[in-house]
Amino acid sequence: MQQEGAQMRWMVVGLMLLAGAAQAEMTEERVTIASQGKTMVGTLALPEGEPAPVVLLFHGFTGTRDELPIPGTDEGVFSRTARLLAEAGYASLRVDFIGSGESDGDFADTTYEGQVADGLAALAFAQADARVKGDDLRIIGWSQGGLVATAVAGRSDVPKAVALWAAVADPLSTFQGILGAEAVAAGQKTGDVPHMITLPWGAEIGLKQGYFDQLTTFKPTEEIASYAGPLFVAQGSIDTTVLPVAQEMLLAAHDGEEEAFTREMDHVFNVFTSPDTLDEMVAATIAFFKAH
Repeated sequence: MQQEGAQMRWMVVGLMLLAGAAQAEMTEERVTIASQGKTMVGTLALPEGEPAPVVLLFHGFTGTRDELPIPGTDEGVFSRTARLLAEAGYASLRVDFIGSGESDGDFADTTYEGQVADGLAALAFAQADARVKGDDLRIIGWSQGGLVATAVAGRSDVPKAVALWAAVADPLSTFQGILGAEAVAAGQKTGDVPHMITLPWGAEIGLKQGYFDQLTTFKPTEEIASYAGPLFVAQGSIDTTVLPVAQEMLLAAHDGEEEAFTREMDHVFNVFTSPDTLDEMVAATIAFFKAH
């Protein structure tokens, strides 16, 4: 994968981004998108100047479009990423999947196929919006959003490049680890009644059987195998939520140009300590996008 050359490339691009960051400006607009018969809410971030290439940002399990707040800043992981993308000349569209954040619907009705439908609706919106270059589109998906990105990319074959950040490659084993094997087994029998679960970080959620059924039927590796474009896969060596083997699985399934980015980072890219690792990963992602 020519990792040393890739590292040099993103380091050079990172220096270029820093040099221009002070002059860069970005505007953001709340947008609405029809999906699954409901209204999905997103934020369209636009760098100043002519319409720019656009990046779709897909959030993770129980997340929202700005994503996890970064301590000591007024940004979330994705709102910060949108700013850094704009400084590099990219527009971005980050959305709340149906049932999450400001979007319509109930989280209990969440399924992978539903979120893929939302991702495809976001892609169609970006392709049709004259404020961005919809024919010059890329995707970033984090965690479960990475799972969604595999299918949006594979089923559309539209993106010029795709970046998967700590993406779920094996839904069943990953969510047995997060939710517990007993909770997953119980959820597969709950029907239309939400199965209530207390997450490891203390939040309580409910999910219907449709979500649990797709843990076994949805195959991210098969989805990404259908995508012929360039693939960037970032993974933390100390991630205990999505285990490092996920990176190997996704790269092995994909046939085409690709790059692996591995650092000693947890599932949230060490942001509780500092945003430095996140910024490094974003710079590497941008360098990959610039090269493709």
